[in-house]
Amino acid sequence: MSRSKKITVLLVDDNAAVRRGLCTLLETEGQSAVVGQARNGREAVKMAQTLRPEVILMDIAMPVLNGFEATRQILAANPAAKVLILSAHSDNAYIEGMTAVGAVGFLEKQTATEILAQAICEVAKGHRFFSPAIAKRMAHGKR
Repeated sequence: MSRSKKITVLLVDDNAAVRRGLCTLLETEGQSAVVGQARNGREAVKMAQTLRPEVILMDIAMPVLNGFEATRQILAANPAAKVLILSAHSDNAYIEGMTAVGAVGFLEKQTATEILAQAICEVAKGHRFFSPAIAKRMAHGKR
């Protein structure tokens, strides 16, 4: 991808260690610039409005305001926002619920680093992206 400008990313996760790790990973990978980090959905909604990141990497299970409601509010205020879910919860109900509120992709937290970078690039371009395990499960479920 020959992109001169880095993709701006807002990290949303209630676990500080996860945010730190993701931030380091994305800085090392070099195609993304983390412009903000939110600890809960309410912070995410405020930061998304002020920072206007290209991609929002969102956890689901968080205190104060969960990822479902935060995604709904962010997209109501800015329909062009690209929300990519990164969650330990990847059962079908979570995936269907998040795509129903407008998330453009879904990754499990144990996803390999190359896949995370690829997912951010793809959703920034306007495509949907699901981790290979989820995409395979979705394809089999729709037959």
